[in-house]
Amino acid sequence: MPGTIDDLIASIEVELEAAHKRGKKCGAEIQLILDKAQQDGRSSLTTEEDERVAELFAARDQSRNDVTGIENKLANANKIKTEEMERQAKAKEQTPTQARRPSYDQVARVGQEERTYRKDQDPHGKSFLMDVSRQFLYQDVEASSRLSRHMAEERVERAEYLQRAVGTSAFSGLTVPQFLTDMYAPATANLRPFADVCNRHPLPDSGMSVNISRITTASSAANQANENDAVSETNMDDTLLTVPVKTAAGQQTVSRQAIDRGTGIEDVTMQDLFNRVATVLDYTLINEATTGLSAVAQATAYTDATPTGAELYPKILGAASGVEAALLAMGRPSHAVMSSRRWYWLSSQMSSTWPMINWTNLPVQAAGTANPQSSYASGPRGVLPCGLEVVVDNNIATNLGTGTNEDELFVVPSTECHLWEDTNAPMFIRAEQAKAANLGVLLVAYSYYAYTFGRYTNAIQKISGTGLSTPAF
Repeated sequence: MPGTIDDLIASIEVELEAAHKRGKKCGAEIQLILDKAQQDGRSSLTTEEDERVAELFAARDQSRNDVTGIENKLANANKIKTEEMERQAKAKEQTPTQARRPSYDQVARVGQEERTYRKDQDPHGKSFLMDVSRQFLYQDVEASSRLSRHMAEERVERAEYLQRAVGTSAFSGLTVPQFLTDMYAPATANLRPFADVCNRHPLPDSGMSVNISRITTASSAANQANENDAVSETNMDDTLLTVPVKTAAGQQTVSRQAIDRGTGIEDVTMQDLFNRVATVLDYTLINEATTGLSAVAQATAYTDATPTGAELYPKILGAASGVEAALLAMGRPSHAVMSSRRWYWLSSQMSSTWPMINWTNLPVQAAGTANPQSSYASGPRGVLPCGLEVVVDNNIATNLGTGTNEDELFVVPSTECHLWEDTNAPMFIRAEQAKAANLGVLLVAYSYYAYTFGRYTNAIQKISGTGLSTPAF
């Protein structure tokens, strides 16, 4: 994609500076060769030095020629910039014409102009959702006009995002107004606690996969046995890690009566759709076969018919040790992810002994601390003595093991929990074919994402076993 004239001028200036440096470097090396001959008391240069000096003079002359050419190119670029600035100034001049202005409802109004759907007039998204339904159900002209203006505004304000979204799927739909996704973000985030602590990245511009190169064979080093012996050498090799782009989607049927009467549908419908999409995303991250958190984690067994918090804590430290051994300087264990029942069970445990080493500023005779201001998915619930922040997530399965009543506890480095999302406008919504027999319209919300925990082997650790069966309080 071509850059601006300012980008071109900057690149030419860099090129000019590099040419000057090449000339100076050649001159400095010539001076160094002459000084060395003088220091050695030689009246002439060696054959190799003569050849090198000739090469350096040729290179210096070439750099001077390059400088001349680059300076001419820079002058031309500056001239173009001046002409462009003059054109822009002239374009800003206003000349009255007799042309008829477009009607008010045919203009996309952004910036200082009021949006079609506004938070102060439509705080719950009722007007937006009603227009989506009525446009689909009745081909309502006014609803279609308002939705068209809204999408024109979206294309002006978030064109880059819309291009990315269109390029990743055959779906087409209406972007949900930004103030609605902002307003419902707390409700959505409540169902994706683990996803919110992942290392988040913007989704690529296009395509249905994300590709990452992993070094699978590293270089080597060894002590040299004898002088002039060959030093250690191992050719590096990499493996391509391909991460698929997924679509999280939810649907809700709105009754014909609700559309006609327009009573109370926005609170239920928008909330439910957003919650479903958030839930399936977080659930997939944790539980998907082969690539999910549970599938890739290296397991540490905790088998005990009468488990205690004092027995579980060393297992957590063992898992943290495994994470550090796998990553070394590439990351550190940062979070302990567990279900709410496991967190409250740990909080209920009493002990007369405490860790020999506390890594955080814990109160005296305490084996951890809770955040009294935190609730489900509103941030870390507390900190363990080893410094791991606790994330409570009820998308963790509690029906595992032979007794189908066990959960799992994960120790993760958040930097290696990678999640790609479109963060500016995470939702689309569209009306599908009416459920005529039920007098309903099906609304579908969807969002794109990709994830991986597979950059390093054993970077994710978990504790599982009978010691994590249904806790008794």
